[in-house]
Amino acid sequence: MKDPVPTVRRGPHAVAVTGSAVLSAPGRGVRPLLAAVLDGAPAFAPVRRFDVAGRRTTWAAAHSGDPVLADELDRAVTEACDQAGLSTAQRADCPLYLAVHGDPALPRVPGPDRTAHGVDAFAAAVARRAGLFGRSRAYTSACVASGTAVADAAAELAHGQAERIVVAAGYLVEADQFAVFEAGRALARDGRVRPFSSGRTGLLLGDGVVAVVLEAASSARARRAESLALLAGWGRAGDAYHVCRPRPDGAGLARAITDALHRGGIGPERVGYVNAHGSGTLVGDTAEAAALHLALGESAATVPVSSTKSVHGQALEAGSLLELVVTIEALRAGRLPVNAGHLGPDPACPLNLILDRAVSTDADHALSLSSAFGGANTALLVGTP
Repeated sequence: MKDPVPTVRRGPHAVAVTGSAVLSAPGRGVRPLLAAVLDGAPAFAPVRRFDVAGRRTTWAAAHSGDPVLADELDRAVTEACDQAGLSTAQRADCPLYLAVHGDPALPRVPGPDRTAHGVDAFAAAVARRAGLFGRSRAYTSACVASGTAVADAAAELAHGQAERIVVAAGYLVEADQFAVFEAGRALARDGRVRPFSSGRTGLLLGDGVVAVVLEAASSARARRAESLALLAGWGRAGDAYHVCRPRPDGAGLARAITDALHRGGIGPERVGYVNAHGSGTLVGDTAEAAALHLALGESAATVPVSSTKSVHGQALEAGSLLELVVTIEALRAGRLPVNAGHLGPDPACPLNLILDRAVSTDADHALSLSSAFGGANTALLVGTP
C-alpha cells in the first residue's frame, strides 16, 4: 500500500481551518474536551436523558441537561464563524455542509408535513439561521458522514471552487439509536470503551455537536485570520465487504490513509500521531490495526496511537468532525491524548498506544481516521500551519 515517493494530488490551494466550536460530554467548548482526552478521563455515566430500564447497557457520554440539537448546531456554527472572524457579508456567501442523522422532530410530525422536516430542509434551516446563504448540503453516511463532508469541502477549496465552507455535524444521544445499538449487542457491557485492548466489549454512544470553518489558506492570509491548522490531505475508500463487519485486512481504510498521505505529499514516517477510529469492538479494532500496518509499514509499530472515543464516546455522524477538532487541538497543545480504558495488550492489535498519560510531541502531521457500517472509510491528514 505504500508509495516510496508520494505524489501530491491535491489542488493548487492549501486548505486552512480558521474556526471551530464544540459541545461534547466533557463540556461546552474545546478546552474541557481537550483536558478530558489528555487526562484520559472518560465521560461515561448512566443515561438520564431517557428510560433505559431493562437494557443490557445503560451508559453513554452525554452532556448535562437536555440539549436541543438545532439550538446547539446554531450555537456551534455561530461560534466557529466568530472565531474565524467572518463578517456578515462573508458568511452570506458561505455554504454549509451539515452531517446529521436527521431532523429529530421527523418521527413525530404528521405525514403531510414530513417534507419540511427532511434532512435537506433541516440543513437549510440551520444555514439560514446562521446567516449562511450559500448552498447547503446534508450528509447522513453514519460514522464517516462529517469526514466525508470535510473531504468534499477541502477538495472544492483546494481547486478554487469556493473561498470558504462551514462544515458542521451533530448527534445527541437519543433513545432510538441507543436501542438499535443495544439490540445489536454493540454497546460495551461494562460501561467503558477500551480501544485495542484485551477484554474490550464494544462501543458507547456520546454527544457531539461541532462546527469548523474551512478556508483557502490564501484567503485566510489576505484577511489576516489565524489558521488553527492545515488540512493537508484527505482520503476516502470503501470495502464493499459486509453490511456491518469491516474487511479483516483493513484494505479499504489503508487505501484512504495512503490517499491522504499522497495528497499531503508526505511519507508514513512524517505522521506523528494517529487518532484512530478505535470504536472498542473486537473485529473493528483488529481490522483498523491491520490497516495501519498495511498503509504505514514499519512506521505503524512506532507512531503514537490513541482513540479518543475512549473518553467522549461514539458521536455517529458527528464523530469524524469531533475527532478532527481533537486532533488539531492536540497538535496545537503539543500533547497527545490517552487511549483510556486499556486493560492489557491484544496481540491482534500491535500498536504503539498512548497509555496512562498524555505524551509530549513536536509532530507537524497527524491522521484522524473514521470507519462506518457498509465499509466506508475516511482519513484526514492534519498539518501545523
